[in-house]
Amino acid sequence: MDGPGYIILSRLALQSRATEVLAHNVANADTPGFRAMRPVFAEFVSRQTGTETPTGGRNVAFVQDRATWREMEAGPLQSTGNPLDVAISGEGFFAVETPRGERFTRAGRFTIGDGGRIVDMEGNPVLSDQQQPIAVSPNDTRITIQGDGAIRSENGTLGRLRVVNFANPQSLRAEGDRNFDAGGEQPQPIERPTVVQGSLEGSNVRPILEMTRLTAELREFQYAAQFAEREGERLSTAVERILRRRS
Repeated sequence: MDGPGYIILSRLALQSRATEVLAHNVANADTPGFRAMRPVFAEFVSRQTGTETPTGGRNVAFVQDRATWREMEAGPLQSTGNPLDVAISGEGFFAVETPRGERFTRAGRFTIGDGGRIVDMEGNPVLSDQQQPIAVSPNDTRITIQGDGAIRSENGTLGRLRVVNFANPQSLRAEGDRNFDAGGEQPQPIERPTVVQGSLEGSNVRPILEMTRLTAELREFQYAAQFAEREGERLSTAVERILRRRS
């Protein structure tokens, strides 16, 4: 295969990934705390070799997959009336304890699990500012979560939600659709978070915009596939002509 064929194959591979990322965003349009993702592509320039002037010395550009960028804008707050549903207004992440270690999330849909512990949707204990699980007793019937993250009942204070932030949130590694690994970043506790009880933060995905982008990417993929097909036909025709001349 010659240069044009390799170039279009690089475009096809990354066009496919762009479509997958957009489809993943659309699928999580209703996932609490989900952050839309964007692929980051770059131009990889290769210099021609083994050719004579005037055609030699020109640059050949391939497409290169560099990274995945995450949109960190907050999603809309949705009122639920559930006292254990909490959202962060502004920056920050809740901390939960998973079998893989401490993880961070914007999805504040919490419930009471085994042993009275407050857990997330996957059953992971929610951590306090002392990095310990928060638990309620059967006598704690009226639970309130204050704006600073303090959890109280009619029997007193049960704990305070651990809310942290990161100097570089783009370094966080997604685990599933809601949780993040710190990825080497040091979590910094937020002393005065703004927590809203009885609400959830929705996904920041805008479905109509994502569907428009997905349609455009699918068309681009089709155009690239058609180009690759025609390039294959061109090479096949060239080979046939060469063989005919030699026979």
